[in-house]
Formats: sequence, structure tokens, C-alpha cells
Amino acid sequence: MSSIFKSVMIILVSVAIVFASIGCSKEETTVSIGISKIIQHPALDAIEQGIIDGLAELGYEDIVFDLQNANGDITTATSIAQKFKADKVDLAIGIATPTAQALANIISDSPVLFSAVTEPIEAGLVENYDHGIGNVTGVSDLTPVEAQIRLLAEVTNIKRLGHVYTSGEANAVLLAEMAEKVCKELGIEFVPSAVTNSSEVKQAAQAIASRVDGFYVSNDNTVVSALPSLADVAMQAGVPIMSADTTSAVGTDVMLAWGFDYYKLGKATALMAAEVLEGADPSTIPVGFMTDPSDIELRVNLDVAAQLGITIADSILDQAAVIVKDGKDISQ
Repeated sequence: MSSIFKSVMIILVSVAIVFASIGCSKEETTVSIGISKIIQHPALDAIEQGIIDGLAELGYEDIVFDLQNANGDITTATSIAQKFKADKVDLAIGIATPTAQALANIISDSPVLFSAVTEPIEAGLVENYDHGIGNVTGVSDLTPVEAQIRLLAEVTNIKRLGHVYTSGEANAVLLAEMAEKVCKELGIEFVPSAVTNSSEVKQAAQAIASRVDGFYVSNDNTVVSALPSLADVAMQAGVPIMSADTTSAVGTDVMLAWGFDYYKLGKATALMAAEVLEGADPSTIPVGFMTDPSDIELRVNLDVAAQLGITIADSILDQAAVIVKDGKDISQ
């Protein structure tokens, strides 16, 4: 064997080894994503599933998800964030304000996205909506509070509006303040009742039910997780509910629900996650908002309205994406 032939063979073998090692590393490389949600309820579950399905539809097949639920506890949310940091996840996603804050406070060496954070500036996650800050950006779920309350007032001509909210959750406090401002503008008495956890929701609703003409439920995860118990109180008191969460309104005695399709919110988060996974710097990505009219839907439950003796005008039914009558959606 000539020296030239030997040299060529050595080069070819070396190249083959390099390509073999690259192929092996590609097969072995997976993306790890940690998702932490503050509590389990249909809307947040829908966001989580939307993220998973959205990334799959975008062609991400080799993802290992670490799905965590803080069960409404801030200490647990912090522990989850510490776990994600120790595990060195490639991307951490916080669904709802407390979990997003925990991730942002603890993880600094990998990207963090928030989802379903009503007011990320007030929550200290970003400084403006034009771009993220450091390793953090995400998608907001700010809903049309004024339009929601105005619609309830149009349907029921309420004079006193009850609102149960979580005093320790930044977005819940902000939404309570927004609701109070709207009520003041409309000449409606605002009757708040604060809770610290979901087990207090029913009692908080009972405390004010006899003094109100209706309830407004915001995107308050603690309250939404106990929506069935609040709805039971409202029905016993003979007053309607307007909820900002259409997902959780399914199967409960909520007369009106007007808000986002949270599954779509999850998919919007997946799109942003894909940007980050492709190398985009979170600090350059603007905060996302669900602004397309198709992202927001109105759900009307005529069965609940009938039980409460309330008539829903055709002009409102014409705007509804879902109309429930005799337990079925008759809008299609």
C-alpha cells in the first residue's frame, strides 16, 4: 500500500468518524422545556396543552417536557423554579404571574417565557411592551374588562357588582382595580371580597351574595379554579356571573363568559418558544397580546339565564360564538 493511499484512507476514516459523531450527537440531543403553572384548572391546562401541541405542529419532535403544578402555593412555585435551574432546562415557561415571577427571579442563565400574565410590567417581568428584558419575555392575557362589565350591565341593569379576587396575586389586584374603575364610571357600586387561596372562594362569595346583583370573575387563577363553587353561590342568590374565562365556564352555571380561547394562547406561546429555541434573544422579543378578534369569544348560557329569569337580546346572541340551550351548543 503506497504512502499516498494510506494518507487518503486516514483522511477518509477521520471524516467518517467526524460525521458519525455528529450524527450520534444529533440523535442524542433533545430539548428540555420546563412548564410551571400556578394551579390546575381548565384554562391553564388548555394553555399547557396548546404549548405542547403548538411546538409539535411546528416540527419540534425531540422535546422532553417537565410539567409542574404549584397548586396555588408560592413556595412550591419557587421550588419548581429551583428544580428547573438545577436541571438546566433549555427553556422555562411560567403559566400565570406567580410562577412566571418565580422563574424570572431564580433562572438567569437560560430563557424564561411567561404566559397568561395580565400585566407583566406591574409584575416586574418586563419594563415595557416593546421588548423583553434580560432572559425574559412572554404573552399577556389582558382581557377587555370594561367591555365585559358593560355587557353584563346591558343584560341585567345591575346596580351592585360583586367581585371575588386574590389579594396576594398581582394580576388579580390589578384587575380588581380596573373593575372598580369601570364600575365607578358606570355608576355601579363595586363590592369586593378578597381571598388568599381557592378554599376561601365560596365563603367570600357567600359573604357578599345577598348585597349584589351580579358577579364579575376576572382572570384570577385562584378564583377561577374554584369557579363551580362560586357559581353555586350565585345561583342560590339568583344573580348572574360574567366571567373572563370561557374555558372554565364550560359545565358551570355561568351565564356570560367573554374572553380568550386559552388553547390559542398556548399556541401563541409556542410560537414565541420556537423563536427562542431557534436562537432569538428574549430581550429583543416584544410582549405578545391576543389582539385578533377571532382570539376572543363570547359564550352565552341560555339555560342559566332562564333559571335567573333573564332574557338575552338577539343582538347579543348574534355576537356569541357559543350559545348553550338545553345543555347543548346551538350556535352551530
